[in-house]
Amino acid sequence: MPTHLQTNLDQYGSQAQAYLDSPVHAQGPDLAKAQALVAQSIPARGQALDVGCGAGHLSFALAPHLARIVALDPSPQMLATVQQAALARGLRHIETVPSSAERLPFPDATFDLVCSRYSAHHWTQLAPALKEMRRVLKPGGRLLLIDVQGEEDALVDSHLQAIELLRDRSHVRNRAVSQWGTLLADAGFIDIDHDSWPVHIDYSSWVARMRTPASRVAMIREVQTDAPQEVQEALAIERDGSFTFTTGLFWARADV
Repeated sequence: MPTHLQTNLDQYGSQAQAYLDSPVHAQGPDLAKAQALVAQSIPARGQALDVGCGAGHLSFALAPHLARIVALDPSPQMLATVQQAALARGLRHIETVPSSAERLPFPDATFDLVCSRYSAHHWTQLAPALKEMRRVLKPGGRLLLIDVQGEEDALVDSHLQAIELLRDRSHVRNRAVSQWGTLLADAGFIDIDHDSWPVHIDYSSWVARMRTPASRVAMIREVQTDAPQEVQEALAIERDGSFTFTTGLFWARADV
């Protein structure tokens, strides 16, 4: 059987262009909020690291406010897509580096900003990765982390995690806000601020983007249709399988 990392590389490497073109990933109020936070708080000549950059949407959004961005991802295909798209946009200050979040190949205190978007729920070593992100930040540097939120209610959360895993074998876990607070504090971050937004997921494009097998597509629909009323309402599950999850943004400072 392949390792989790190999599963991740296999699934996302072949889908790099689909994620570059995905409206869910290419836009959203979280990107606008991220731009505003960085513009207000990071020096104009600041340097940033985008961990688990995927198709590069966060790097592209923050590029006008930074002098250098390192887009890091374990997938060579994703990095090639980022590099090509950055050049097409005239963003020559974005560079790419292949690596995983828990092993960042940079000296201590290198970056003014470390950020990540829609990636952390794939990480098997989240706590070590956050400590690595803290390590490469300058004293007082900023962390910007955006991801799908888990649910505080255990019943709702179990159903959310189930449909996520059925759709994507590389899924590990969406963390709830309370869990993120503990993880970030333990990693050495303070002044943690949080914001969130509902995101409507079109079911057919959601499973098509991941090329989810028909058998698993059917299983997801069965989980949804058999879910109790509390879950149906919390996830706003629609007749065609479309639903709503929550995107969370965490903004924190490296403790000095």
